[in-house]
Amino acid sequence: MRFWPLLNRTTKRNHPKKPVIHSLTITRFYFSKYTEEPEPKEFIDYLDSLKNYEKLGVPKDAGTDSDDGLDLGRMRRLMDRLGNPQSKFKAVHVAGTKGKGSTAAFLSNILREEGYSVGCYTSPHMMSIRERISLGQSGNPVSTKTLNKLFHMIKPKLDEAIQLENGSLTHFEVLTATALTLMAEEKVDIAVIEAGLGGARDATNILCSSELAASVITTIGEEHLAALGGSLESIAVAKSGIIKHGRPVVLGGPFLPHVDCILRDKASVMCSPVVSASDAGIRTSIKGLIILDGRPCQLSDIMIQVERDFPLFIELSDVKLRMLGRHQLHNASTAACVALCLRDQGCRISDKSIRAGLENTFLLGRSQFLSSKEAEVLGLPGATILLDGG
Repeated sequence: MRFWPLLNRTTKRNHPKKPVIHSLTITRFYFSKYTEEPEPKEFIDYLDSLKNYEKLGVPKDAGTDSDDGLDLGRMRRLMDRLGNPQSKFKAVHVAGTKGKGSTAAFLSNILREEGYSVGCYTSPHMMSIRERISLGQSGNPVSTKTLNKLFHMIKPKLDEAIQLENGSLTHFEVLTATALTLMAEEKVDIAVIEAGLGGARDATNILCSSELAASVITTIGEEHLAALGGSLESIAVAKSGIIKHGRPVVLGGPFLPHVDCILRDKASVMCSPVVSASDAGIRTSIKGLIILDGRPCQLSDIMIQVERDFPLFIELSDVKLRMLGRHQLHNASTAACVALCLRDQGCRISDKSIRAGLENTFLLGRSQFLSSKEAEVLGLPGATILLDGG
């Protein structure tokens, strides 16, 4: 995380020796406001005993749909042992190089505003692994009590699966299986699931077409290049693996023409209708910044009018986004497109809920300005402080 104290001249005079504050200190300070619960140590220790590619680095071509790719079969066998909890609810599957976490957060909040019980699974986390899983209507990290109870319930089956797979099950696979089982136990109405790496061979890609409400591909970039085949084209192929037969796919973009063709060709093969958030019928603009409750918001307009595949329409003026930047406005419009696709399928989602969901979305460390009171607590009175996880 980057920590930027934006000091004006007056502040510099008052503080000739600028205090050095480690970003971890700021993260702990901010996260502590949300929870003081102890960590689920036994569960964390269990996960830490497994291979963790987030720490070790992902092997070459591991995310490709090839002989060198991760074995999705063992994830399917694990889910079968757990009773296929992912079949108990509808899900939106979100992949992409950048923007997938923010888009998932926007969409989850839209659904919560409408009154749905929502399961959301994202990665990575900042301070607590519980941040990756939220359940119900609060949007807060899953409680240690809930996570521990579920872990002790399924641990015998996890032990059996690990033994039968000769210890090859990974940290992310077991965490994903736990998250999906939690959502089934909590009887969520719908889940928003963020892919970890790529798409085709990611542990989250055990969702089949009957369980999928929509797929979302936000962007295609060169992150994890070696793990995803070595080219933009191979990355696009890997991420297109989340497109399922007959289920709509929302493309964030904009993509390079040949990358766009790869995604649309896969959608065509799968008979999946396509909505592009970069369509000419979708217009967004930032009108300026305002201060709301001590923090900046960007005043934005979102106009969506799409007629191909899905007839989608919404016009939102003066949306007060707490997530700043043109990229976040695009993520917001992508999430709005997904919400409209769900509405077209019969989900009850009002324009009011879409607006409120977008306006209430906020992620720690994403272009985040601290309030003046928070700056004071950190020993920087009068400073404007921006936290950005990059």
